[in-house]
Amino acid sequence: MKVFAVNGSSRKDGNTAIMLKTALKELSAEGIETELIQLAGKPLIGCTACNLCRENKDRKCALKDNFNDYFAKMILSDGILIGSPVYFTDVTAATKALIERCGRVSRANGDLLKHKVGAAVVAVRRAGAVHTFDTINHLFMHAQMIIPGSNYWNLGLGGPPGQVEGDAEGLGNMRNLGQNMAWLLKKINA
Repeated sequence: MKVFAVNGSSRKDGNTAIMLKTALKELSAEGIETELIQLAGKPLIGCTACNLCRENKDRKCALKDNFNDYFAKMILSDGILIGSPVYFTDVTAATKALIERCGRVSRANGDLLKHKVGAAVVAVRRAGAVHTFDTINHLFMHAQMIIPGSNYWNLGLGGPPGQVEGDAEGLGNMRNLGQNMAWLLKKINA
């Protein structure tokens, strides 16, 4: 089994990455292979509605950037974590581009993400976390994925890079999320 995680933050190894790595550590401890990519410095553009994914049916987006590499890894994974900090009460532009294109290409090619396990992770300084959490989860719901829970919303508090390490409850949520995701993946793949 494998879980593929995407850090949609513009800051490499910042609060969102810390939270994702905390969840991934729990998955690894349960024998699940993990991989994390960070979108910082690797710009993605949103869906242009060209419909070539529907015409070509090749499991790819016609736009030329790193998206197809990421999406191929999602298709091969059993679980997907998408993390984003809150930018003006929503996901980052790169995360939104990823969501748009994942949803479109998956649906155009026979629902490629259907029945995979997906979870959202949000880093927030003050407000907007629930809306950001919902934005990511809407992709998972639209793609007919299965969403595991934690003991609270999958979010951590922190502004400057590294500050989330002081949020014991947030990091606890990430550990619990990783454990619950591992449990669910094992049940599905039993």
